[in-house]
Amino acid sequence: MAASLKSVDQLTMTFLVDNCIEWFTKLPPGFSLEIKTHLQENHMRVDKLTDTPILDFDKFCCGAHGFAALIETEMEGEPRQYTLFDTGPDNTSLVRNIRAMQTPVEKITRVVHSHWHSDHTGGLLSFLDFRQNHPSSADAAPCIIDVHPDRPVARGMASGPTYTKVIARLKEDPSFESIEKFGAKVEKNAEGHSVANGTVWVSGEVPRVTDFESEGLKGHMRWKDGQWVSEPHIMDERYAAIDVVGKGLVIVSACSHAGIINVVKSAVDKFHRPIYMIIGGLHLAGNDMFPRVQPTAEFLSRTLRPSPTYVLPMHCSGFQAKLALEKELGDGCVPAGVGIKFDVTGDRGHDARLSAASYK
Repeated sequence: MAASLKSVDQLTMTFLVDNCIEWFTKLPPGFSLEIKTHLQENHMRVDKLTDTPILDFDKFCCGAHGFAALIETEMEGEPRQYTLFDTGPDNTSLVRNIRAMQTPVEKITRVVHSHWHSDHTGGLLSFLDFRQNHPSSADAAPCIIDVHPDRPVARGMASGPTYTKVIARLKEDPSFESIEKFGAKVEKNAEGHSVANGTVWVSGEVPRVTDFESEGLKGHMRWKDGQWVSEPHIMDERYAAIDVVGKGLVIVSACSHAGIINVVKSAVDKFHRPIYMIIGGLHLAGNDMFPRVQPTAEFLSRTLRPSPTYVLPMHCSGFQAKLALEKELGDGCVPAGVGIKFDVTGDRGHDARLSAASYK
């Protein structure tokens, strides 16, 4: 096992921003729906007339086109670490959902941004403002904001079939200066590195090695030297990995511009561990991505060995990808969404029997 990533005994993850809300779906052991979390942790106001908890929808999570997940990691005998991975698209959804889930913002000491797209960075400044002014944060340490150094001036989207005319640009990402105004510290990292006391790995740039993912994503544009230029590969995107002892790697890939198979291969080549769970946006939505859906599902279910126990297709994965993954993986394809929480408990007695992941 590489020394750059320590194995954890406990992983808890809470999805604080996602496109979808799932209240009634069947989930595997260890997963909790939002309403169950509120009932178990006494988040809900009790009606005085009937002595029954009230479903107050103003106090529940909302969906939004973006992604954010709270990653809690713990090794036996060590303090629990709290890492926020991405911050959603806007100034309202993340803060609202943090309030709903009663997230301990003062304990979040690092925010990792997967890449410079505003549906993943748009909630950062409102989060920092909320954290700074929250009563529990009076003695909290400054928050570290972990970003790729190559922040674009602007990014936009061009439409097919020629992909030459930009139809819209994304909202500006937070500047380094605006982040520091909230007392946060910016860390610029283009290379892979471990955070959270060595329990979370943040990748560097992901190698593009899979044939059907090699061309990147058509229509992605970047403003450079006074003009729009094609940028199909979005090389600043990074994934996160956590190694749960006795289970294997949990991969969080917020948007998978590199291609989720490239992400998986990168993690396997780096750590030589089985993949237990794959989480996040798989970027398989839309007509251009449709040809990748079945090869992706077949790689994860038939080529990767051992195949992942769970795949959680979220954010930009698309309906067709969810259908294909459910067909291949059955209950291993988990319909996750905002407000869902899960726990993975390690097993040190079992870890010695785990086989390293492999693929051909």
